[in-house]
Amino acid sequence: MKKLVFLIIAAVSALSFKPTATGYKPGDIATDFKLKNVNGKMVSLADYTSAKGFIVVFTCNHCPVARAYEKRIEALDAKYAAKGYPVIAICSSDPDMNPTDSYANLQKRAAGKNYTFPYLADETQDVVRAYGARATPTVYVLQKTANGLTVQYTGAVDNDEEQSDPARINYVENAVDALLENKTPAVTSSKAFGCRIVLKSA
Repeated sequence: MKKLVFLIIAAVSALSFKPTATGYKPGDIATDFKLKNVNGKMVSLADYTSAKGFIVVFTCNHCPVARAYEKRIEALDAKYAAKGYPVIAICSSDPDMNPTDSYANLQKRAAGKNYTFPYLADETQDVVRAYGARATPTVYVLQKTANGLTVQYTGAVDNDEEQSDPARINYVENAVDALLENKTPAVTSSKAFGCRIVLKSA
C-alpha cells in the first residue's frame, strides 16, 4: 500500500502546471491575508512595514518536489530578506487528504528545519484560491507599489528540479534582482511543477 501511494505521488510530481489559469498573473494587484504561523501568531503582509515586497511560496510537507526545493527556498530568504524581499511560505494542502500537512506537522517541520521565514496554514484555502497556485511549490514575487502589492513574477523557483543543470535559470532570483535594480523582470512567469494542490469541495 505504501509503495502504491509513493508511486502515485511520484506520478503527480512529474506534472507541470501553467502559472495561474485563474488567480493572479503578472501585473495584477494581490490582496493581503492573515494566516496562522507555526508559532501560533497571526501574520499578514502588512506586518512587514519596511519590506519592499515578498517572495510568497505555496508549499507543503508531503510533496517530494516541495521538499527538493526546501533548501533553495531557505537560500532565497537568506539572500533577500535583508534586502527587503522576505520569503512567506504558505501550506494550503488539505490535512484530511494529506495528514503530513496538519498544523502540528507544519510546526514540527519548521522547527526541525529551523525555518527563518513564517510557515503559514491556509486552512480555509481562501488564499490559494485567490492567488491561483495549482502546484507545490509555486512562487509569487510581489512588489510594493503605489497601487498595492503588484505581482511581478509567478511560477517555479527555477527550471532545474534535480539541481544538476549548470545552465539552470533561477527565475525568482533573477526577478528579485531586477526589482532591486528598479527594472522589470525579463521573465515574469513560468510553469510551476510539483504536486497538485487539491481544493476542498465548496
